[in-house]
Amino acid sequence: MASDSSKKTIFAAMGANLAIAITKFIAAAITGSSAMISEGIHSVVDTGDQLLLLLGIHMSQKPADDRHPFGYGQELYFWTLIVAILIFAIGGGMSIYEGITHLINPSPLENPKWNYIVLVMAILFEGFSWTIALKEFLPTKGEQNFWQAIKNSKDPTVFTVLFEDSAAIAGLLVAFLGILLGHLLNNVYFDGIASIIIGIILAVVAVLLARESKGLLVGESADPQTIANIRSLCKTQSGVKEVIRLLTMQLAPQEVLLNLEIQFTKNLTGEEIASTVENLEAKIRHKHPEIKLIFIEAKSLAATRKSVENDEKK
Repeated sequence: MASDSSKKTIFAAMGANLAIAITKFIAAAITGSSAMISEGIHSVVDTGDQLLLLLGIHMSQKPADDRHPFGYGQELYFWTLIVAILIFAIGGGMSIYEGITHLINPSPLENPKWNYIVLVMAILFEGFSWTIALKEFLPTKGEQNFWQAIKNSKDPTVFTVLFEDSAAIAGLLVAFLGILLGHLLNNVYFDGIASIIIGIILAVVAVLLARESKGLLVGESADPQTIANIRSLCKTQSGVKEVIRLLTMQLAPQEVLLNLEIQFTKNLTGEEIASTVENLEAKIRHKHPEIKLIFIEAKSLAATRKSVENDEKK
């Protein structure tokens, strides 16, 4: 399940984007700026994206049933993928189209000061939203570098908002520069070029988001540190001789499925094996409460020897 802090990040971004979108379209109507129209489209898409993320969080919290025995946690990953597609198709595509249209049929800017006012306000609002997303993301980063932390993150809501806000700030700076150069040099083409660059920025961000969402949606494992910790806990558990196979799958940001194939030590009774399994499960759940489902398969010494002998004969 996504945390309350994730929802806070989304609501902050949604409020900022909605307010910015309105002011951008007003400025675009007054000045006729292509870059400003692109920025307005960008903010509308971002607002819709945050609504889809909230929908994903809501859908992922449905309880497990007969058709979905492991729950609906991956609904969140699906809707994050849809968000990436919308950013690419609507945000990036329409911005590039608007820029090309402006280059083919250029029109002079009117009252560009309104664009400057709106862009500065938008940068401040987006900066506020970006700061909140960054504060939520940094505690999960640990000693990893920024890109590793994003790749290993299992909560797409936070890094999606962080990506969107980063793209928004970059787009605003490009729009500001395009309008400024067009105004100073009296060149109507800079505005259209800025719109195309904004579209390219959005398309790149969308591809990165889609890549991360796809990995989670098709069944990504838990992060490497969690896997290493589980293996270490198994090795220190009395009665466990060897961890033959350890499989994990991320079902939701705070839900992991764990499958263990373990070789127990010799001469354990059935009761001792049951006690060992129970103690091991308790240790794992205490250390990693996000692991909701644990399946442990016992491997006997005789079966292991037979498997090794068969492999040697091949």
